[in-house]
Amino acid sequence: MLLAGDPLPHRPRRILVAGVSGSGKTTLARRLSAVTGIPHTELDALHHGPQWTPRPEFLDDVRHLAARDEWITEWQYTSARPLLAARADTLVWLDLPFPLTLARVVRRTLRRARTREVLWNGNVEPPLHTIFTDRENVVRWAISTRNKYKEQVPEAAAAHPSLTVVRLSSRADVERWMDGPVADLRRGTDDDGS
Repeated sequence: MLLAGDPLPHRPRRILVAGVSGSGKTTLARRLSAVTGIPHTELDALHHGPQWTPRPEFLDDVRHLAARDEWITEWQYTSARPLLAARADTLVWLDLPFPLTLARVVRRTLRRARTREVLWNGNVEPPLHTIFTDRENVVRWAISTRNKYKEQVPEAAAAHPSLTVVRLSSRADVERWMDGPVADLRRGTDDDGS
C-alpha cells in the first residue's frame, strides 16, 4: 500500500476513489480528472433514479464504464465494487479521521437541504428529520459504515494483486499526493516514461 509521498509505479488509467461519505471522493475524483485528463463519471449519477430509486440500468452502465480504457469514479455500491475493482489499476483510499468526515457530511447535508439543491435525476435531500427516522439517511449511513473500508480495501488489494492502492489519511496527505505523485503525472515524470 502506497502513502502520500510514494511515487506511482505506473501512469493510472482506471482510478477508483474510496472512502466513507464525506471523505471527499467526488471532489478528489474531479481534481484527478482535471490533472490527468481522464474522464470522471460520478457513480451516484448512474445509481440514483427519480425519488432516490436505483436505476434499473445501473449495473449495465457500470459494466460499460468499467470496459472503457480510461476512467475515474468513486468506489461505492456493493453491486458495483467488484465490477470496478476487477478493471481498475489504481485505488485511492481516503482514510480520513471520522470526526472530519462526519462534520463534512453533516455540513453538506444541511446545505443541500436548506438550498434544496437538485442532485441526480431531480432528487433533493430529504427533510432533516429523516436523520432520526431513516436508517438510509446519508448522515446515519456515514456513521454506520465508517469502518467498512478497513476491511474492503485490503480485500480488494488481495483479490487484485496488480491494483495499486494509495492510502491517504489526512487532508495534508491528499494535498501532498496531489502536489507530488499526481503533479508528476502532469509533468510526465512517472516511471513508465509517458
